[in-house]
Amino acid sequence: MMNKGKFYITTAIAYTSRKPHIGNSYEIVLTDAIARYKRLVGYDVFFLTGTDEHGQKIEEYAKSAGVTPKEYVDRVAGEIQAICDTLNTTYDKFIRTTDDYHEACVQKIFKKLYDKGDIYKSEYEGLYCTPCESFWTEAQLVDGKCPDCGREVKKAKEEAYFLRLSKYQKQLEEYIEANENFIYPESRKKEMLNNFIKPGLQDLCVSRTSFKWGIPVSFDEKHVVYVWIDALSNYITALGYDPDGSGELYKKYWPADVHIIGKDIVRFHTIYWPIMLMALGEELPKQVYGHPWLLFGEDKMSKSKGNVIYADELSKLIGVDATRYYLLSEMPHANDGSISYSTIIERFNSDLANTLGNLVNRTVAMTNKYFDGVIMSPDCPEALDDELKAFALETVKTVDSKISTYHMADAVEAVINLAKRCNKYIDETAPWVLAKDEANKARLGTVLYNLLEGIRYIAVLVSPFMPDTSKAILEQINCGIADYDSLAAFGALESGNKVGAATPLFARIDAEKFMADIEAQQKAAQENEKSYEETVKDDRKAEIEGIAKIGIEDFMKVDLRVAKITDCEGVKRAKKLLKLTLDDGTGTPRTVASGIAKWYKPEDLIGKSVIVVSNLKPAVLCGVESQGMILAADCSEDDVKVIFVDGIPAGSKVR
Repeated sequence: MMNKGKFYITTAIAYTSRKPHIGNSYEIVLTDAIARYKRLVGYDVFFLTGTDEHGQKIEEYAKSAGVTPKEYVDRVAGEIQAICDTLNTTYDKFIRTTDDYHEACVQKIFKKLYDKGDIYKSEYEGLYCTPCESFWTEAQLVDGKCPDCGREVKKAKEEAYFLRLSKYQKQLEEYIEANENFIYPESRKKEMLNNFIKPGLQDLCVSRTSFKWGIPVSFDEKHVVYVWIDALSNYITALGYDPDGSGELYKKYWPADVHIIGKDIVRFHTIYWPIMLMALGEELPKQVYGHPWLLFGEDKMSKSKGNVIYADELSKLIGVDATRYYLLSEMPHANDGSISYSTIIERFNSDLANTLGNLVNRTVAMTNKYFDGVIMSPDCPEALDDELKAFALETVKTVDSKISTYHMADAVEAVINLAKRCNKYIDETAPWVLAKDEANKARLGTVLYNLLEGIRYIAVLVSPFMPDTSKAILEQINCGIADYDSLAAFGALESGNKVGAATPLFARIDAEKFMADIEAQQKAAQENEKSYEETVKDDRKAEIEGIAKIGIEDFMKVDLRVAKITDCEGVKRAKKLLKLTLDDGTGTPRTVASGIAKWYKPEDLIGKSVIVVSNLKPAVLCGVESQGMILAADCSEDDVKVIFVDGIPAGSKVR
C-alpha cells in the first residue's frame, strides 16, 4: 500500500475533575475511528489524547478530599485513561499537563510571548465563574449567570498577564476567510466570525494569582499560567515542540490535520489557539471539527439529574464493539445526538444481531452445510451478482467520502446497508432451493462465494468502528486478506480455503431483562453512592489510621519472592509505567508493569534484585500483562524508592 503521508489527529484533553460520562467518551471513540480508518487507507497516523490537570477547580476538589492536587488528578487521569483503553482506542500518546516536559515547555512558551510583547501584565476586574474558570462582563451574562454553565458568578479582581488577542484579530479573520474548512462544520465558522471575532477581540487573561495549582510563570512565580496556554499547547508539546528548537516528531507531524473537539470549546480552539501559534510563529492546524453533544433523551447528561451513563459500564452490558457502534451510529454530524436505553436495545438487536450477525452466521453455516466449509470458485455468474458487486464497490466510496467529512453515522450506516444488501441477495438467490438440485451446485457455490466476499468487504470497512468484530468475522470466514487495497476489485477472497465454525457474533438483548439489570444497577448506585471526595477521604483515612487490618492467616497468603530484573523498557502508552522482565527462579520469565518511570530509568534497574508479590492475579495495564507487583516505599510526597535486595538468589521466599 502506498504511504499517503502523515495524519496528525487529536482529541481535546479531558479535564480531571470527574470520571467522564459516555457523552465525553464519544469523542475518543470518534477520533479513534477516524485514526483507524486513516491507517487502513495508508496514512502514517499520530493520534494524541490526554488530560488537562491544573486549575482552581482541581485545587478545591483536592482540598475537599483532603489530598494533594497531584494525588487527586493522578486518580482521575487513571480513570480516564482506563476508559480509553476499555474502549479499545489506539492513541499513540496520552499526554498529561502535569508531565514534566509539558510544564517546562509551557514556561518557555509563556516567556517567549512575554519577551515579544504579546503578553503583558495588567489587572483584571470582572465577574468570575469558578466552575468554568472564566471572567465575564455584565453584558455577557445570561439572566445574571455564567453564559456557559448557568451558575452564579462573583465579582473578582486580580493582577494578571494578558495575551494580545486584539493585535492578531485582523490576521485571524483573514486566515479563517481564506481557509474555508479551517472551522468545521460551516455553522461553527459563522458563529465564531459573527459572534466573537468581528465584534472585536478583547485581550485574554493568561495567568492567575488566586490559586497555586498550575504551572508557575518562570519570571514571576506568584502567578501561575492559566488554562489557555497550559492546556491548548499540549498539541505541540506532546510532539516535542520547543521554542529553542523542536524535535523530529514535531517537524514530522505538525501542523495537526484536525483537532476533534466538542462544540462548546470551539471558541478556544479557533481564536485563542491560532493566535498563540501566530504569536509563536508556528503553522496553524489545518482543521478544527466541533462535534455536537450526546444527550440523554433531550437532556444534557449530569450526575445531579441522575441520567449519567458511563462507557465502561455500558460495555459490560453490551460489549465494547457494540458500545462503539452505538456511539458512532447515533450521533448526527452537526446536531446533538440522543442516547436512551430503548434505542440501545433497538440498534443492537436490529443492526448487530439481526442484520450483521445473522448474515455472517447463516452464510458460514450454509458453506459448511453444502460444501463442507470449502469456499468454491465463482464459476457460474449471473446478472444479479453484478448488482451486489457494484453495491459493495460503491460502499467503499461512500464510506471514504463520509469519513473524510466526519459524517460518521452515515459511514456506519453505509456498512450496515451493505449487510442488508447481502441479506437481500440471499433472499433473491435462495441458496436452500439451489441446494436441492445437484445441477445447481456450481451456481450455489458462486452465490456463497459472493456472499463471503461481501462479508469480507464488511469486515474490512467495519474495522475502524468495531475492530474486534471485524477480526471475528475474518476468522469465521478464514480470510487473512484485510487490507484496503483488496477492496479495489470484487473477488479477492481465495477459493479452496475452508471457513470456520458459524458462531453468533451478537446475542439478542432481552429488553425486559436488560432494563431490570439497569434498574438494579441504578438502585445499587443510589444506595451506595459516595462522592469522589468522600471516597478519596476514606482511602486516605484508611491509609493513615491503618484501619484495614488483617490477620496473620491473610498475610501468609501473600507470596513474596526475590526476583532479578533481566530486562526493562518504557511502556508506549503510559509515561509512568516501566515494563520489567524478572527472573524469579522458576525458569519462566515474569513480566511486571510498575509505575516507577518517574524515579528510575530502565538502565538503573537491569541486574537489580527486587521483591515481587508473585501470586497476584494478572492484570493488563496499557497493553502489558502484569504478573505481579514489586515492593517500593513512599519516602516523601513525591519520592518513591524501590526496595532492592541484591545478593539474594532469585526465587528466595521472603517471610
